Formats: sequence, C-alpha cells, structure tokens
Amino acid sequence: MIHAVLIFNTSGVARLTKFYSPIQQSAQTLVEKIYVLVSGRPAGLCNFLDAPELEAFLKPKDGDGEKLRVVYRSYATLYFVFVVDSAESELGILDLIQVFVESLDNAFENVCELDLVFHFDEAHHILAEIIQGGLVLETNVTEIDRAVQEAAKARKESFASANPLSLGGGGAVGSRSAGLQTPLGWLAGRLTGVGAR
Repeated sequence: MIHAVLIFNTSGVARLTKFYSPIQQSAQTLVEKIYVLVSGRPAGLCNFLDAPELEAFLKPKDGDGEKLRVVYRSYATLYFVFVVDSAESELGILDLIQVFVESLDNAFENVCELDLVFHFDEAHHILAEIIQGGLVLETNVTEIDRAVQEAAKARKESFASANPLSLGGGGAVGSRSAGLQTPLGWLAGRLTGVGAR
C-alpha cells in the first residue's frame, strides 16, 4: 500500500502532500523527517531506503509491524517521494513516479515548482487519477491525460453555464446562457457596428 505521496523542494518546503493512512503526529514534522532522510543522501545511492522511524507517524498504535520504505526521485529542484510498505515493489514505485511526472509535464508543459503552487488542485486531480486510497488505479499516461482534459472541459463548461456573463462563452444549446452574449462580444459588436440599431 502507498501510505503517502509528497513533493517538496530542495529547501524542504512541501508543495504537495497526500496521505492515504491516518497520521498519528504532525504532518509538518513527518515532512521534515522525510526531507532529512532524502536530502542527505549522496546522488550515487539507490532511490529507496528503509524508514522505521516513520512508523510512529503513519502506523496505527496496534499496527501489523509492516516496514515502511521511502521511494523517491529528484527532478531539478523537486523531490517526488512515496512512502510505501513492503507489499509494493520499489522499482514499480519508481516507474509510478515517472508516470506521475510525465502526466504533470503533459498538463503543465514542463512542470515546475510554481505550477504546483498555483495549480495545486490540478496536481491533486492528476494524482487522484493515478492513486486512490493508497492503491494504484492507472499507469497509462495517455489515459490519465484524457481523463484530466475531460474533467477540465467539464469544469469549464459548468462554470460558463453557471456564469452567463463570463468571458468563457458557453453558448451551447440548452445551456442557461444560450441566448446571452458575453460582455466582450457585446463590446466588440458595438465597436465594429455589428448588431447596431
């Protein structure tokens, strides 16, 4: 099972956190502990390590004794970290991190730290298309991108139909704003003389 997905920068500031197991102590302290574990490792070492000190944070008091592992990849100024138990393959999780990064790249065109800060909802949506409840749902980047684009289109249409004066248009047949013009369209029509009486 995947217990947590974290993205933080090289200074240890968390940019995305998602926990699939109940947290027994402070999430900030957990992120700091993981940052210390990951950032201090030389580049030549493998990208996964045992982390028994995290069990106090992520395991219930009557836990089953599963050992936690931290699997991570570093891309530019960001660390992508997955905390998993022994049921997960470390190499499979490294591949899953690659799928997550490719999906973020497709959504944001060369994802950077600011994309995660200003579009955190989209980043969480992409993660939700890949993982639900600590279990992997989808690993096909094309399918993930398609689902994210469909959701974005539906969100945009919903906003346009609920806000008839929005600049997004939304003049679809049967929508609430079918006969209404956007303010920009009205102004452009007045300036060009189209629709003038």
